[in-house]
Amino acid sequence: MRTTLNLAPEAAAKVRQLAEQRSQTLGAIASELILLALEPKEAPRVRNGVPIFNERVPGAEARPATTLELVNRLRDEEP
Repeated sequence: MRTTLNLAPEAAAKVRQLAEQRSQTLGAIASELILLALEPKEAPRVRNGVPIFNERVPGAEARPATTLELVNRLRDEEP
């Protein structure tokens, strides 16, 4: 399919450079990169229909473990 894309100059330069290195067309490289970017990195984990998030976030502060006591204390606190 033929179309026109308005790319940032840096993006166009990188795609052009990669196309030259691989001896492929700009369109072939752009298509490959777009499809690769849209592909999920890993399937989301789900339990009982609810997504499960990673426990640790790189660079985030350590936080206390969530316990039943903590949940009860937070629930019972005055607003």
